[in-house]
Amino acid sequence: MLSILLVTFPFFALVLCGYAAARRALLPQLAIPGLNTFVLYFALPCMLYRFGASTPVAQLLDASLVAVYLLCALLLVTFTIAVTRDRPKGRIGWNDASFGALVATFPNTGFMGVPLLVALLGVKAAGPAIVTIVVDLLVTSSLCIALSRLDSADIHGAEVAAQKALRGVALNPMPWAIVLGALSSGFGLSLPAPVMQTLGLLADAASPVALFTIGAVLARSQMNTAESVPLRDYVPVALIKLVIHPVLVGLIGFGAIAAGLPLDRFALTVVILVAALPSASNVALLAERFGADNGRIARIILLSTVLAFFSFSAAVSLLT
Repeated sequence: MLSILLVTFPFFALVLCGYAAARRALLPQLAIPGLNTFVLYFALPCMLYRFGASTPVAQLLDASLVAVYLLCALLLVTFTIAVTRDRPKGRIGWNDASFGALVATFPNTGFMGVPLLVALLGVKAAGPAIVTIVVDLLVTSSLCIALSRLDSADIHGAEVAAQKALRGVALNPMPWAIVLGALSSGFGLSLPAPVMQTLGLLADAASPVALFTIGAVLARSQMNTAESVPLRDYVPVALIKLVIHPVLVGLIGFGAIAAGLPLDRFALTVVILVAALPSASNVALLAERFGADNGRIARIILLSTVLAFFSFSAAVSLLT
């Protein structure tokens, strides 16, 4: 366990550094969008491309892994909405319940998970982790955004919201970086050495800057939210993310293996650990954009990130 904590500590320490820098105004809030832009449009795509290009394409097209992870995502979205949506009092409607479901289902795989899992399990862990990013970006986020529109619109409004979500995915460089990496792997292509060296420099910057940015984003969300949020509105969702999500993936995954599905055990271990990650920090930005209770979402992300230092390390200890 101590050896695991020695690996995970620097990752969470960088999040804490970003949080402290923003809270103490060492990092101006106006600078945070710039860090986000650097990570999202430059560093992280280069990291994902590099991992995708070095991963056998069969790992990136693992239908069994996609099926298991997608089924778990759909079940968890349904469960979270069912237990959090407050119909009689109208306190948590479709909008807040849907983004609560998204934050309970969408791990922080891109900014934190890929580099952390590679550090713990080796480069082979990148393939299954990248598969989960594609599922969460294409399906989980689009579904939850569509469901969030059911408060104020009919099914047509939900369809429009889903279309907007898919357009947002199309403009997100992460899926394209994964696709380009997979094509490079599949066709055995390689970029010129100077280009690869440039990509490598950006890729190496992705992990530390992304983790620092997570902390800054969490601090900004907390500082910009004045109203208090009842514990019952965010603690259960954080626990769903950290406990129920990995347990559900494990149960369905091992059940699928027992039923004869060709699912690699190492890949399943990686995906279970992906599910044990804290909530994705970008959900707070989506919640703000679509008018959900951003204070509640920010608290879920913050609490899941703090608790994940212990729960994620425990999950790694149990599975490896």
